[in-house]
Amino acid sequence: MNGIVNILKPTGMTSHDVVGMLRKITGIKKIGHTGTLDPNAAGVLPVCIGRATRICEFIQDKKKKYRAELTLGIKTDTYDSFGAVLERISDFEMPSEDDILRTIESFRGEQLQQPPIYSALKVNGKKLYELARAGKSDVEIKSRRIFIHDIKVVRIKGNSVLFDVECSKGTYIRSICNDIGDKLGLCAYMSFLLRMSSGEFNLENSYTLEEFEEALRLDGARGILLPTDFALREYKQVEIYESAMKSFLNGAYVYGKGFAAEDDIEEGELVRVYSQGIFYGIGRGCLEEDQLCIKCYKLLV
Repeated sequence: MNGIVNILKPTGMTSHDVVGMLRKITGIKKIGHTGTLDPNAAGVLPVCIGRATRICEFIQDKKKKYRAELTLGIKTDTYDSFGAVLERISDFEMPSEDDILRTIESFRGEQLQQPPIYSALKVNGKKLYELARAGKSDVEIKSRRIFIHDIKVVRIKGNSVLFDVECSKGTYIRSICNDIGDKLGLCAYMSFLLRMSSGEFNLENSYTLEEFEEALRLDGARGILLPTDFALREYKQVEIYESAMKSFLNGAYVYGKGFAAEDDIEEGELVRVYSQGIFYGIGRGCLEEDQLCIKCYKLLV
C-alpha cells in the first residue's frame, strides 16, 4: 500500500498516536505524518503510507489554515487549556471590537515568534516540554521567523475571540493567542484549535480513523487513499520519453529532446516526472552546457 490518507484527527490523540493506529490497522510500519498537531487540537492530518513517506517533507512545508479561539483573562504555562494557570484576571474591561480587530490584524505578515516551552522543539538534544517538566523553565528559547498569510476575526463572544489564520509551517497558534493577549494589555490562552487545511488537504476530503478502517475492509480504501502525486499538484508536469528513462533513473541529465514539459521550466524548479502514464517522482530543472535539463531529485517508485 502506497499513498496518502487525510486523517481527521480527534482531540485527545497525539499525531504519533494516529500513526500508531494506522500501523495497527494496515499492518504497515512505513507510515509517517506530515506535521505535528497538538493533542488538544482536532483537524486535518495528512499521513503518508509506504513509498509516499518520501514526500512528507514536501507536505510539511506547505501553508496551514486554522480556526482558533482565544480566551482573555487567563494565562497558562502551556498557552492552552491543558496547562497550569499562571495568571487569572477576574475583573477586567473587555477591549473594544476595533482594538481587538486592529491587534489581531497586526499579526499579518512576517513575524518573529517565540515558541511555547511546552513544545516538541529541541534544545541541546532535549525536547522543550521535557525540560519544562523537569523544572528547567529558564532555558533560552530562540525566536523563529514565521509568516502569517492571513488572519481575521470570525466572532467575538464574551471574553473569547474566534479567528481564522493561514500561516507558514512551524507557526504555533498557542503563541499567537498568548501574544495577542499580551498586546491587548491582558493575558490569554488558546481554548480551541481546529486545523482546517494543510496544503491541498482540507476538512472536506478528510476521514476519521474508523472511516479509513472500514474503507480498508470493504475495498482496500481505494476511495480514500490518495496517490502520492496528489500532494504535488502545484509542481509542473514533465513527461520523460521512454528512450530517456534509463538516464533519469540512473541520475543522469535528461536533455531537451528526452522530455516534454507542460510549461517552461526554470533552473532549480522542482517538477512532477511521469513516463507512459506512470508517476516516477520529483525532478529538478538544471542548466548543463547552457541547456535546460531534468535530473532526478527524489525517486518515488
